[in-house]
Amino acid sequence: MDPSGIFFTRYAADRSLVRTKWQLAALLAFLALLLVLPAFVGGRWVNICYSMFITAIAVMGLQICTGYAGQINLGQSAFMGVGAFGCAIAIGYWHWPVLPAILFGGMSAAAFGALFGLSAARIKGFYLALTTLAAQALFQFLILNLPAAWFGGAGGVHIEDVAIFGISLENDVALYYLTLAVLIVMLAGAFGIVRSRHGRAFEAVRDDDVAAGMMGIDVLVAKMRAFLVGAFYGGIAGSLWVVALRHVSVEQFTLFNSIWLIAMMIVGGLGSIVGALVGTVLIQLAREGVVTLGPALITVLPSIGQDFVFAGMNVLLGGIVILFLLFEPKGLMHRIAILKGAFRRWPFPY
Repeated sequence: MDPSGIFFTRYAADRSLVRTKWQLAALLAFLALLLVLPAFVGGRWVNICYSMFITAIAVMGLQICTGYAGQINLGQSAFMGVGAFGCAIAIGYWHWPVLPAILFGGMSAAAFGALFGLSAARIKGFYLALTTLAAQALFQFLILNLPAAWFGGAGGVHIEDVAIFGISLENDVALYYLTLAVLIVMLAGAFGIVRSRHGRAFEAVRDDDVAAGMMGIDVLVAKMRAFLVGAFYGGIAGSLWVVALRHVSVEQFTLFNSIWLIAMMIVGGLGSIVGALVGTVLIQLAREGVVTLGPALITVLPSIGQDFVFAGMNVLLGGIVILFLLFEPKGLMHRIAILKGAFRRWPFPY
């Protein structure tokens, strides 16, 4: 719903993402804030921000696969791991430049994800969730049991200092701008996908794959494409992760991480690219709050123990997700849309 007096006479304008000059001004101001932010915050917040950017890319991929195409995916963390190992091998073993290595990591994860997209043609719901759960187990099994010369075994793969355009990525500020640039590119790609005929096919398959097939949509191709795109986004996120840490191992990509990615998508709202960003920011800030408050609580109450405190904090975060499922299952973006509609109708109730 647009404010009163805002209307369009061309279809392209009606489909535009930025619809008014005030929205454009707000977007440019927000981008300017992100660009100058490292100059005004400490190194810890720069680190938190680029971790959010990396996670947001993975959640966007999960949003396309699950939120738009309706394909339940419990293995997004495994796809991140495949991309991370692919990027680490390209940089550490083959000495590729950073950007081609990141792209190779994304393509490796996309190829791995397409295999599970094939299984989605015949199964759905709970059984599809179990299949994607197998991706997590298969990823760990292959990395740990294939020759250590390939993927490093349990020790993983370590890469030396990497640079892009002569700028060392050991600097957190350089990582911040690299991940921000990649996030903007992937965000534009996500909006392009969901607003194209492929995105409309995803939504049709999500709502009713039988009816979608009767309308002429190739359901098998649509489901496989959704997994491929979602895994590609996860692979890009994993590649950025290994560039930031300069080390990758299977312990970094667990089922627990996949669950948190799903939680971020749920909190932000299913079927919303912006919701993926909002959910990522909120959950990541909540987790940072846990990390900050945990030691302080242990200092005040040393008798309860460190393990109990951090386990209780994780339970608290899990409780937040449960509350969203009970009282706001469509996520924060649904509530924001309702508030925007009410504001634009004010003072009229209809």
